[in-house]
Amino acid sequence: MAELLSIDDVLAAAEVLDGRVLRTPALPAPGLSALLGVPTTVKLELLQRSGSFKTRGAFAKILSLSAEARAAGVVGVSGGNHGIALAAAAAELGVAATVVMPSTAPARSVELARASGADVRLTDGLAAAFALLNDLVEAGATLVHPYDDPIVVAGQGTAGLEFATDAPDVTDVLVSVGGGGFISGVATAFRALVPGVRVWGVEVEGADAMRQALEAGGPVEIAPTSIVSTLSAPHVSQLTYDHTVALVEDVLVVSDADAVRGTITLAETQKVWAEPAAGCLVPAARRVLDRVGPDARLGLVVCGGNVTFADVVRWSRGS
Repeated sequence: MAELLSIDDVLAAAEVLDGRVLRTPALPAPGLSALLGVPTTVKLELLQRSGSFKTRGAFAKILSLSAEARAAGVVGVSGGNHGIALAAAAAELGVAATVVMPSTAPARSVELARASGADVRLTDGLAAAFALLNDLVEAGATLVHPYDDPIVVAGQGTAGLEFATDAPDVTDVLVSVGGGGFISGVATAFRALVPGVRVWGVEVEGADAMRQALEAGGPVEIAPTSIVSTLSAPHVSQLTYDHTVALVEDVLVVSDADAVRGTITLAETQKVWAEPAAGCLVPAARRVLDRVGPDARLGLVVCGGNVTFADVVRWSRGS
């Protein structure tokens, strides 16, 4: 079993990240509250630098590296948001970055990573992306893993630290799950600071690596088929699996179509332009309420907003 992070790890990451990342707002969500029938608060992490929470982990990791490790250049694999964040953080810190992405990654994500100066390598699928990542690390590049790294997880957990501080009355917090680093960090912070809180993970069908890991009793390889590339990890890690088992109430899985509808709902009710990776929280919230009852006070972590209008239109039409 991997060693679990503590709230002290997250607090230490917050000190490192002070001045490097935004303290994103946690706000009452009247539209969602009316829709769901219970008080709902949203943590608008899509307003973070680079458009997602991934900025936190990328900065935390690079800032932890030795001068020698930085000089070797950093490399990461990404379905979109980690690549954008790694490229931007590396550029600001004067470190060369290589980002490996599957060819199915959103074109805008590729463009943004390249615009920050990263060398973006496209591969035929996520499995090939991870294989190329391993080759580049063996050749001497410094790995910045999107989720299988305690420093990255602690960095992501600073979003939970802020949310728990700003909204300590929530009873149930919903967090999207890809490789599991985000929910591991957020759950670490919430469970330490808000006694009795329940943390729920949310995945989409075809990108349900954590749900399959929980059913198998440990991490397993999957072949992602979801349109939601930012949640499409081919596996979770032992680190994130163990945090989920210890700290998360359950991991719910919704359809791609429901995730896209959730994105539209967020736009219509809250005027928030989010990815389906965050939109999936809306249908999952209804299922959480079915299980915990009407006295809940929900917190939704709106993880990212790097999606185009054209993408959402295409997905909503089922094409």
